Parts: sequence; C-alpha cells; structure tokens
Amino acid sequence: MTMDERTPVIVGVAQLEQREDDPHVAREPLALMLAAVRAAAADCGNPRILAEVDSVRVVRGMWGYGNPARALAEQIGVPRAETGLTSLGGNYVQSLTNRSFLDIQSGRREVIVVTGAECGRTQARASKAGLELDWNPLATAPGTSPVARDSGDPPELYLGSDKVTRHEAELKRGIERPIQFYPMFEIALRHANGESVAAHRERISQLWAGFNKVAVDNPHAWIRTPMSAAQISAPSPTNRAISYPYTKLMNSNNSVDQGAALILTSVGRARRLGISEERWVYPIAGTEAWDHITVSERDNLHSSPAIRYAATKLFELADVGVADLDLVDLYSCFPVAVQVAANEIGLSQDRPLTVTGGLTFAGGPLNNYVMHAVARTVELLRERPGSRGLVSANGGLLTKHALCLYASEPAQKPFDWADLQPEVDAGFRRQVLVDHDGDATLETYVVMYGPSGEPRIAHCACLTPDGQRTWANVTDYDTVSAMVEEEFCGRPARIDGNGGLRFA
Repeated sequence: MTMDERTPVIVGVAQLEQREDDPHVAREPLALMLAAVRAAAADCGNPRILAEVDSVRVVRGMWGYGNPARALAEQIGVPRAETGLTSLGGNYVQSLTNRSFLDIQSGRREVIVVTGAECGRTQARASKAGLELDWNPLATAPGTSPVARDSGDPPELYLGSDKVTRHEAELKRGIERPIQFYPMFEIALRHANGESVAAHRERISQLWAGFNKVAVDNPHAWIRTPMSAAQISAPSPTNRAISYPYTKLMNSNNSVDQGAALILTSVGRARRLGISEERWVYPIAGTEAWDHITVSERDNLHSSPAIRYAATKLFELADVGVADLDLVDLYSCFPVAVQVAANEIGLSQDRPLTVTGGLTFAGGPLNNYVMHAVARTVELLRERPGSRGLVSANGGLLTKHALCLYASEPAQKPFDWADLQPEVDAGFRRQVLVDHDGDATLETYVVMYGPSGEPRIAHCACLTPDGQRTWANVTDYDTVSAMVEEEFCGRPARIDGNGGLRFA
C-alpha cells in the first residue's frame, strides 16, 4: 500500500524515573522532561530529529512553571518552535496527542514533541523536611530553574478547561476529593451488579492483582514486587484502609518521580530523516467526550455514556472491533475506572486491561500517566507486527475521556477523530437538591477512615421519592461500622435539613 506522506506516526518514545532520596539532588520535572525528550530522539534512531521540531507541547503537572515548553525548546536548539500547554486532567495526554496527530496530518506541523513529568515523591520528601523547591506551586517566590529560566511568555497553544466540576450540593457535605467519589462509583457498580460485599471485594482484589502481574514484567514500572489479591485487599501498616472499599494499594500511586516523551512526525519526514519503519507506530483513530461535568447531575453513578459513545465511534472510524485489539490500557486511577470503561467498551475483564500495570503499580504521575501508557503501547506494538492497541484516558471524576487506537501497520484510510459531546449532552440530566428534609433512598456511599484505621464518616448519594439526587452524611459509629460489612444501597432513609442521614 502506498501511504500518504502526511500520515502521522510516532517515531520516538521514552520513559524515565528517578529514585533519589535527597530533594536537593533530585532532578526537577523540567529536567526529567528534557532528559525524556533527548531519550525519545535517541529511540527513533536519529537524534538530529530535534533540530526539526516545530512544536513542543507539555502536559501540565503539579509544578509552578508558566511555559516549560519554551525552556525545553531553547534547550534542544529550536527556540522559535511553537509551545503548548494543557490544563490539569488525566485525559489531556491523549487529547493533546490526538490534536497533534491532526496537526501533522494537515501539514500544520512537521515534528511535534509531547512531554510531561511529575516529581511527587521529591515534593513529598521536601515538604516533610520543610524545604522549598523553586518549581513547587506552593513556593512563595519563583526561583531560577537549574535547566533554564522559565521565560514567562504564554504558550501559543493551550488545551484545557476551567469549568467548575464540583456541585454545591457535594461541597456542602464535604465531598470533593477523588478518594471520596471513586469508591462511591465502585459501590454503586457493586449494587448494580447484584454482588455480595465479600464476592465484590474478592473480585476487585483479583483484578488489581492482575495489574500488579503486568507491572512485574514492565521494566518502567515503579512497583515490580509481586503481590497477591489478599495482600492488596487486606489493611496493614503499609497498606492502610483509606476509603471503603479501597486500601492504599487500590489507589493511584502519586509518590513517584517519572517523566515521558513522545516524538510525532509524518511518514514523509520520517523517511527523509532516515528513521527505520520498524520504529513507526500509527495512530488509527481518536475520539473524545465528557460525561456531565458534575457527578450530581449524572443519571447513575456506575456507568459512563461518554466512554460508550466515544468507544462506539472509535471502532466505527477504525473499522475494527473489540476482538481485534491485541493490547489495551484502560485508565486505572481506581479499580472502578477500569471496570466502567471495560463495561462501556465491551471488553472482558478476564483479559489484560493494562500494558503498564496501572497507576498503582506502574506509577501515577498524576496528569502524565497516559503518556507512559502510550509509550509502553508503542514499545509492544513494535515487537508485534500486525497488532493493535487501545489507550483510554480519564480526567476528573470519571468525567473527561479520550481514546485512541494505535497499530504497528498503517490503516487503509487517514487518521480520523471525533468529538461525541453533543450525544452526551443530549442525555438525561438529573435534578439536584442542595438540602433535603424528608425521605430518601440510599443510592451509594463511601466510608472514610480515620488516621488509626477506624471507620469515621460515610458520605452518601441519595435519591428523593421524585428522583432528585441529594447528598448526606452518616456519623453514627455503629452504623458507619456496619456499612463496611453489609450492603446498604437501596435502603430507605431519612435526611434532616442539615444533611444528616438515618436509616429507617
């Protein structure tokens, strides 16, 4: 088949991690990005490709740089390259990459670097020691980066959103963090599946043990120690209970220092640079969609219409089906994110659903995890001629979704992309009550644990008799303790006007 010279390809990938204990010695995120970019150039077989980069695009992290892409462009010798930056969100690696593929295909850009890094481990160690890092967003005064001074000029390309994602009704009950919302999604899914508490706990522990098994064989994974399902599910001094039904080993592991980079170009440019076709990986199609921006307004708390629409369209654009996928990496901040995505895409949970080991074991560098998933997918596709891989990205509270299908061989048609937002927005939107005084049915809940591992408070999503959603809390110790042992979803209850909930 004769390929169009504008066909986009990934030609270079790199993943880096550092385990330096001294925050004074550890490299900062910008330095990790620079090292990853140079390693990705070496990976493609022709480091001179950096001289032809005309866009450097960075996924925002928990650091205070204004335009890190400009500093990187200057360091690699292309000071006039376009610079780009995203807002916060685990979806933005794939969203930015999808856009970059379109820019290559249209001829708007020739060689694009996409990179990002987080140093959560070093930040935590510095905070514990009372040290101030000049790249830390909490620093009182910005300093000079050891890599290059942040130029301060705004990026030419910005991809992101400043939409408020928490509803007043949630905030009023103290519900705002992912470690509160995702366990509620998990319990809602358990109830929808009709599982017992014990069977559910065993199943998700086995799911996560499967992710750990993949991490053991991934040379880039942060945790490569084999772990059993029992070790993952059982609370211990090193695996504390955080928010029922999750232990620490079912949460994203943000205490990592990791960076990654991708180099994208066209088939024509790759040929002119002498990059071997054995290094090329082809994006076939991409799709994106967001579920209703606040959790309160969603129809239910155990599904994702956005993933469903995006996946259906993705397979249509690529002219493939689920059975054609050789590799899959589903976003894995918590077990429920994997299960919901698998359900909506139509993937069996008995097959491997990660190529990295997921955010717990491979590492959870916050917004940049998906870059590691893409890089690992590229490595594996290169080893398997004729294979295809799906990568999904998720940002917010199971909110923002971006998917892409990659292949070791070119498709019969150009890369295609679709936004399924109109379909999602046309769906049912639930009415919300900030305060409610009267009867309700418990929809789902999460039990938050105290510092000593004791059940402390249960946050609850409830439905009123006329189908409106409202939120309430349980603080009675005996009731909260029972909620980690028994199924409470579906039970009738009464909410006082101040958000206190008691069961009938």
